[in-house]
Amino acid sequence: MNGPRRFDDRGSTLPLYIWLTAILLFTALAFFAFAQAASARNGAQSAADAAALAAAQQARDELLLDLGDAIGAGDVDWLDWLDLSGGLPAEGDATAAAAALAAQNDSTLQGGAQPTEVGGDPGFQVDVVTDYTVGDSIIPGTEDMTATARAVAVIQPRCAVDVNANPTKPVTLDCDGVPVDIDPGDFDPDDLPDASVMFSVRLAE
Repeated sequence: MNGPRRFDDRGSTLPLYIWLTAILLFTALAFFAFAQAASARNGAQSAADAAALAAAQQARDELLLDLGDAIGAGDVDWLDWLDLSGGLPAEGDATAAAAALAAQNDSTLQGGAQPTEVGGDPGFQVDVVTDYTVGDSIIPGTEDMTATARAVAVIQPRCAVDVNANPTKPVTLDCDGVPVDIDPGDFDPDDLPDASVMFSVRLAE
């Protein structure tokens, strides 16, 4: 007569160990895939932010040139340029600037720099798509999946002028505490400060 058989649990815990290890490995790979996707999205957003700022900065530089031309030509409406009521230059050069910055961040500009307005401030909206993909992962299709992002940058006036100022006479502007003297009767475009002194550029929230 045989005695009672001792229960050996080694055989029963091995499959459980393999099963738990597989779950942990799958979970780790899934988190890695999500991290890859998040990294691609962050890269796309950085590229979009840079492209939008580049578009607005390019328009700001052209705006200062146009302001100088208006003063030099004796345009009595040149003060309107200070509050941007005259509008922004055409978006052609802004689009080129945005595309260049997007490319520097391994992304492609889609649809150009589109003029827009946020809170009364003019600016540009850009959309970009990454030139790289999320990469291989356990999630099917990520090897061909790119990331997209949108950003808006606006231009804001920084200079205040007396409402009774005569545009044909010498005028002193207060540009956030920086005085800027302009004499339309004896004007040299080189007397204008850097565009950043007269107009600020920021990302719209």
